[in-house]
Amino acid sequence: MKKIFLAALMAGAASSAMAADLPTRKAPPAPQVYAAPPVFSWTGFYVGVNGGWAGGAGGGDFGSPTGGLVGGTVGYNYQVGQFVAGLEGDWDWADLSKSGVNLLGPYSSKIDSLATARARVGIAVDRALLFVTGGYAGADIATNLPGVPFSSTDWRSGGAIGGGIEYAFTNNISAKAEYIYAPLGDKSISSGGVTQKSDVNLSLVRAGLNYKF
Repeated sequence: MKKIFLAALMAGAASSAMAADLPTRKAPPAPQVYAAPPVFSWTGFYVGVNGGWAGGAGGGDFGSPTGGLVGGTVGYNYQVGQFVAGLEGDWDWADLSKSGVNLLGPYSSKIDSLATARARVGIAVDRALLFVTGGYAGADIATNLPGVPFSSTDWRSGGAIGGGIEYAFTNNISAKAEYIYAPLGDKSISSGGVTQKSDVNLSLVRAGLNYKF
């Protein structure tokens, strides 16, 4: 009986050893594939808000209005490689004013609104965009001479040129900072044989927040 039991044990052990040597039938683990994050693109329409400061040096005999501004922005970018080109327009409510005295007497000048329509070109470094911009600028300028009395309000048109930087924090939201120089042209105002020149050359320093669709 002992011999039969020992023979059975040895046969079982031999079977286990042979089974361990057989190749496994389990499927190999699937290879892990690394998916690179999608490359950010500046291409698309966007809207936003902007605000900042505007003012100028000189301004002829009337000085140059200075103050704050805030408004809205709309634009479109198209990116090829690192090159980005687009169009941007904005309208700002402004509170720019200047008062003083010239040969015509006491005066005050004020800008209530300001608009630009510009092309932008730049180089994208991942989510950062370095750009230059140029195009049209215009402003609603009111001039008053209480002592004459004289008052006029006119829309003056000129150019705009500048540059800045924009950074995309997400695929949809970006922030920018820019400087724009906007010479808006001259106007001569005469009274009693005296002529005084009013020229408005503005420097705009603005920050903005945009949403890209």
